[in-house]
Amino acid sequence: MSNAIYTSLLRPPVLHILRAAGFHATKPAVLDTLVDLTARYLSLLASNSVAHAQENHNDLTLTVTDVRMALQDVGALWPQKSAMEEDLMGEEDMRGVDNFVKWMLGEEHREIRRVAGLIENEVPLPGIDEPAGREDFLTALKRKHNKTGESSRFQGTVLGTTTDEKPIRIEGGPVELLQDWGKRLRKTSKKKNTPPSREPSSAPTSSTGSPLTPI
Repeated sequence: MSNAIYTSLLRPPVLHILRAAGFHATKPAVLDTLVDLTARYLSLLASNSVAHAQENHNDLTLTVTDVRMALQDVGALWPQKSAMEEDLMGEEDMRGVDNFVKWMLGEEHREIRRVAGLIENEVPLPGIDEPAGREDFLTALKRKHNKTGESSRFQGTVLGTTTDEKPIRIEGGPVELLQDWGKRLRKTSKKKNTPPSREPSSAPTSSTGSPLTPI
């Protein structure tokens, strides 16, 4: 991944998945490989979902159908008939979706669902005082390191809410907003860079030195 912060954010979920699967230790090289494979898999799912959205309804608003087709492309839904086979049979094959849901909601994934905040926390995470109810690991970790509230520390970052752009006002002068001042400067620079127009001269052309036309 090009940005190191996204790799760092992906590392804790991979560690929790390994811990939920029963692993208690791993080498750094193995962890880096698993993080890279997870990033590539998520990127493939995202790109395939966008491609199906453009083909199905010609916009970038993803639907459940787009994501389901992307999961089918990467082999996550099995067994699954192709679209041509479904058209010939006259019914939609839901075996792959049903098996995927059963696999995700199975008892083997109960621990990772708890860490993800999908079910209530029965056992608190180590070192974090969790309130009753559902809360994912990242929210609990941010609450641990931020005692003044999320909006004051993580606002405007990838871990918090986006900030609203407020207009910057200028005291005095011909304009009040900084955006208007930038527009005025761009107009001035365009006028300076525009070459002067040359109008054709209406003065008569001198015939001195021109060859004589024979009579």
